[in-house]
Amino acid sequence: MESDALSAFAIWITGLPASGKSTVTSALARQLRERGIHVAVLESDELRKMFSLQPRYDEQDREYFYGSLVFIGRVLTEHGVSVIFDATANRRSYRDRARQQIRRFMEVFVDCPLEVCIRRDPKGIYGKARKGDAAYVPGIQTAYEPPERPDVIVHGDRDDAEEAAKRIIDVLLSRKKDLGE
Repeated sequence: MESDALSAFAIWITGLPASGKSTVTSALARQLRERGIHVAVLESDELRKMFSLQPRYDEQDREYFYGSLVFIGRVLTEHGVSVIFDATANRRSYRDRARQQIRRFMEVFVDCPLEVCIRRDPKGIYGKARKGDAAYVPGIQTAYEPPERPDVIVHGDRDDAEEAAKRIIDVLLSRKKDLGE
């Protein structure tokens, strides 16, 4: 069990809503599983429903939610379960907390122009923000703080998700070699 815990990792896929995070996460999880590496995907929209019946998305709500998400990721990795966070986490501090608490951590930034995200808007959140029905949408009413030094950058408006997943795995594998594992 100890060797599993030492080899478990966490990858945080971050970016604006509708940037392509879930598409990259899906490709990455599938490719890792094809290599025999099982991962737990912690998808923020699904977990938020479990943590709060009526999420407010304000700063206090987000601080609690992302703190809980990091806790779950840390516990899983300490027990040998690798994790992919599929979560905007609009503040760097949320993702930095994970980096500090999880031994093998990578941050992937899905960089996509806001205009493209607004055009995509599969969940309608940007439309709600324009109508005044959503008050804390990252990139509109709330700041999104991109990573200062992401481990991998994916261009959500032009990169192929399958190729991006391969690049992420390449970085993960190169890091494993650097750690002497």
